Amino acid sequence: MAGVMDSVNQRTQLVGQNRLELLLFRLGGQQLYGINVFKVKEVLQCPQLNAIPGRSSVVRGVAHIRGGTLPIMDMNLAIGKRALPDIESCFVIITEYNRTAQGFLVRSVERIVNMNWGDIHPPPKGAGKEHYLTAVTQVDGQLVEIIDVEKILAEVSPIREEVSAGVIQDGIAERAVQRHVLIVDDSTIARKQIQRVVEGMGIRTTLKKDGAEALAYLKSLLKEGKDPYGELIMIICDIEMPEMDGYTFTAEVRNNPELKNLHIILHTSLSGVFNEAMVRKVGADDFLAKFHPDELARRVNDRVLAMTGESLLPAVQPGA
Repeated sequence: MAGVMDSVNQRTQLVGQNRLELLLFRLGGQQLYGINVFKVKEVLQCPQLNAIPGRSSVVRGVAHIRGGTLPIMDMNLAIGKRALPDIESCFVIITEYNRTAQGFLVRSVERIVNMNWGDIHPPPKGAGKEHYLTAVTQVDGQLVEIIDVEKILAEVSPIREEVSAGVIQDGIAERAVQRHVLIVDDSTIARKQIQRVVEGMGIRTTLKKDGAEALAYLKSLLKEGKDPYGELIMIICDIEMPEMDGYTFTAEVRNNPELKNLHIILHTSLSGVFNEAMVRKVGADDFLAKFHPDELARRVNDRVLAMTGESLLPAVQPGA
C-alpha cells in the first residue's frame, strides 16, 4: 500500500489542467468511492485504536501515528450506514482537511485513477438533500461516488462559524450596497458557511456550485449588458469542483478581457499538500485555507475598503 502513495506529493503537474487523481476505496459493500489524492497524506492498515470518552459515535477511536494522535472516523457510519466490522483488517486513509489531520476507516483501498474534472459531475438531482455526495463519476463503467467530507466533518466536529466581535468594519455593508459576492463551491456545507459569514456582514451573495456554472453566470452578466466588475465585490472560489475546477475557472476569467480584473480568492481545504505557487500561476488574487470565519471576513473587509478607497489602518499623524 505504501507504493500507492509514494508519489502523492509529486502530482502537482495536474494542477491547472482541470485534472485530478482519485484514490478509490470501498466501504460496506461493492460500491466504489473516491477521494482526491491531494487530500491524502497516507494510507495504512488500521492501527490499534484507543477509545476516548465522550466521542462521537462516528469516531471509532484514536490512533498514535507518526508521533501524533489522530481521530479515526468510520466513513460508513458517517454516511448513515452500519459500522464497519473487523476493523483490524480495514484500512485508514489519513487526510488533511481545513488545516487538521484525521483518519477515515474504510474496508479496502483499490487504486489511484487519473481523471478530468469534466468527467466529474454533480450528484443526480433525485438524490435529495440529505445525501453525502459532492460528485459522481464513472471508472471502467462503474459508478464512483465522491463523498462530501466537509459535511461529515461539520457534523462530527462542528466548527465555529461566527465572526469575532470587532472583525467586521463599521459601515462595511453601506460601502458594498450596490455589489455582491459570488461564492463558488460544490459542497453545500461550504457554500452555506461562506454565505453566513458574508451575509452576516450585511453583504448580498450569489451561489454557484462549480466553475462552469460560475463562468456561465459571469458571461450572462456580460450578455445582459452589465459590468461584472461593477456588480461584484469579489469571487470566493473553491478549487476542487466537478465540471471545472477553481484553477481552470480562474484561468478562464483572466483570459477574458471583460472579466480579467475580477478579484478572485481561492478558498480551499487543500491546505497541507497544496502548492500555493499554483495560485499565482493561474492569476488568483489571494489564497485562503478553509474555514476560518474571522480570516474570511477580514478578506471581504479589505476588498470592500480597497474598492471604496478606504484603509483599515488609521492615518499616521504628523510627527508620530
